[in-house]
Amino acid sequence: MQKKMPNDGNDKRGHRGAEPAVGQRGAVVQEYGKTIRLPIALSEKVCGESAGLLNQILADTMTLRDLYKKHHWQVSGETFYQLHLLFDKHYEEQAELVDEIAERIQLLGGISIAMAADVAETTRIERPPRGREEVPVQISRLLEAHEIVIREVREAAKIADENDDAGTNDLLVSSVLRRNELQVWFVAEHLVDLPVVRAD
Repeated sequence: MQKKMPNDGNDKRGHRGAEPAVGQRGAVVQEYGKTIRLPIALSEKVCGESAGLLNQILADTMTLRDLYKKHHWQVSGETFYQLHLLFDKHYEEQAELVDEIAERIQLLGGISIAMAADVAETTRIERPPRGREEVPVQISRLLEAHEIVIREVREAAKIADENDDAGTNDLLVSSVLRRNELQVWFVAEHLVDLPVVRAD
């Protein structure tokens, strides 16, 4: 017959029933910038290079995404309604790209950049002021940010293609590049100075 022990509320591992074990800290299980080996038929070198390139694009895409949200909130003037909606649409589309890029980095065995402070240290996009800017300045900032991302994407896609990393190349060309190019077109047309009612 098994001897019964007094019930002090702890289980065999010292846990106290349903009480949450909060305040935990531990060792980092994978350092940023290091890749783990996954069976995807790519060398660790290729995976590391692709993950590094993608992390820069990710940081800049996250910054571009947030720039769209800033302008969505702060846009004003005669074109408020259409730009308010357009900026939010582009924000949502950039948010989708962020997730796709981050997942590709993880799939390569890397660690995707995630926190705002790390993004701010990494991005190549100029930080805007906290205050509201005029619409032409908002649009110019967006177009400059897009061009930075597009330039990075073209270079990274070329390297991925040379490394036979078809998955990264496909993501960059089919999703990131095409989405950014399309958004550039939609945004840039708002800076064309044409008469609205009567031709010159």
